[in-house]
Amino acid sequence: MFAQLMQPKSQNITWHPSHLERVERERLHGHRGATLWFTGLSGSGKSTVARRVEQLLSERRAYVYTLDGDKVRYGLCSDLGFSAADRSENIRRIGEVCKLFTDAGTLTLAAFVSPYREDRNRVRAILPAGDFIEIYVAAELSVCESRDPKGLYKKARAGEIADFTGISAPYEAPEQPEITLSTHEEDVDASAQRVLAYLERTGALAAA
Repeated sequence: MFAQLMQPKSQNITWHPSHLERVERERLHGHRGATLWFTGLSGSGKSTVARRVEQLLSERRAYVYTLDGDKVRYGLCSDLGFSAADRSENIRRIGEVCKLFTDAGTLTLAAFVSPYREDRNRVRAILPAGDFIEIYVAAELSVCESRDPKGLYKKARAGEIADFTGISAPYEAPEQPEITLSTHEEDVDASAQRVLAYLERTGALAAA
């Protein structure tokens, strides 16, 4: 099914490979390219942890970039809403961007609710084995709702936001994520350090 979804609508196109191979880019950067996909409920800490990971990686001079929901919905996905179909298309587009960034040797930090397993698995399927690192930011709904940094849960409970994940729309937790972060039990630095430790352990990043 995923292969069928990846077929472009237009047949009058040609893929032009880069003159600089990925392995050469990775050698220049000093680390492997990968997509670190942070998924979890709104308020679970996805963007907060991703930004801290980005800071720590940049201090080690890694080639790193963070994508989050608000950032892409200002441009790339500004035409999409929050229906199930639009959510899937949102993640599909982001996955293709991550694929390009990863091929460029970037450590791409993608922080999105991405509530459906099928959508996350589709992103995994378009990346080479080992390049998709699923990070489940596992905070209980009650914890996320108590944080409510944008006031979204309050609006969802009041019926002002339709199809809100965790309230009026489902969230399908990862079944076998590479990393699980319990952000209601550990602080941001502890979570970020566990992500870096995974990258070092798998050889994506040289040990400090």
